[in-house]
Amino acid sequence: MSWTLDADQIDDLARGAAVLGTGGGGDPYIGALLAKQALRERGPVTVLTVDEVPADAQVAMVAMMGAPTVMVEKVPSLAEVTAPLRAMEEVLGRPVTHVMCAEAGGVNSTIPIAAAAMLGLPLVDADGMGRAFPELQMVLPTLSGIGASPLAIGDDKGNTAVLSTVTNNWAERIARTACVEMGCSVMISLFPMKGDEVASSMVPNTLALCLQIGRAITRARDANVDPVVAATEVLGGREIFTGKVTDVERKTSTGFARGRAQVTGDGDELELNFQNEHLMARRNGEVLVTTPDLILVLEHDSGEPITTEGLRYGQRVRVVAAPSDPRWHDAEALAMVGPRYFGYDVDSTRFDCRVEAMA
Repeated sequence: MSWTLDADQIDDLARGAAVLGTGGGGDPYIGALLAKQALRERGPVTVLTVDEVPADAQVAMVAMMGAPTVMVEKVPSLAEVTAPLRAMEEVLGRPVTHVMCAEAGGVNSTIPIAAAAMLGLPLVDADGMGRAFPELQMVLPTLSGIGASPLAIGDDKGNTAVLSTVTNNWAERIARTACVEMGCSVMISLFPMKGDEVASSMVPNTLALCLQIGRAITRARDANVDPVVAATEVLGGREIFTGKVTDVERKTSTGFARGRAQVTGDGDELELNFQNEHLMARRNGEVLVTTPDLILVLEHDSGEPITTEGLRYGQRVRVVAAPSDPRWHDAEALAMVGPRYFGYDVDSTRFDCRVEAMA
């Protein structure tokens, strides 16, 4: 059933999106600012479930591409958010009628809200991942045979380009190169699809889930109960480690924020490996959780999600794991988003809340 999204809901939605974003998906504060500005200027946005999207609708994703560390320093404008979508429309030869999210994340769940508000379009309550992944082909529509292109890209200087690629992997490679040349942080519009393709290829109700997670954290704080427990219950996950951040290695390379973090607690050490998003968690060298399942870092007391670019020495954190959309554990999906794709010589460890190593 459709619902209305206004500026007063954005803080909770952005917070929940940052939780689902597994450390990536962009800074939730920046994403919230953009969405609230657009909603206050243009009014609330109508959010539709996937079943409410007309079969002949022209739907497209809107997102930020690049290193989240760069976006903190190079905040986009609302004009940048809408420019790629307009460029895509010129190639499609028809207007986009509905906007949706590529992934869950602090920015990439809120930028589509800003685009929908600025253009007066409805927003689809769905995303392509149910979490965040670092490369644009890493969405369920790829597994459904839906093309990422025509893909439009725009930067802060007003440059736009539209790509037509033979595969979604080529879309990632070419767009990533352009992204680096355009300042390592750009806006994109991609995966144009008809309405009848949305329900079968997307993860439904993502925005509603983001809002539910964010509200659970807010209400827990207000009631002086544990917000980490509240968020974990909504996610269907469990806490796997508690401690203090004792080391962070991070660099921006080829358009990604890459690195590792070490969390120390009760004589044990947890190592987190990330490429924009957390991809693997190892306790004392033993693998606990791997991509595609969710690895989340929350501030110890407030439950505030901490992105990979926000990790700092001395932070007291709690690490939570949660299951991904089950489609990500199919063999074809694991070849695209499993740990071996990212260069880790381990098999995927499926999280089901009953992994003995987490006891």
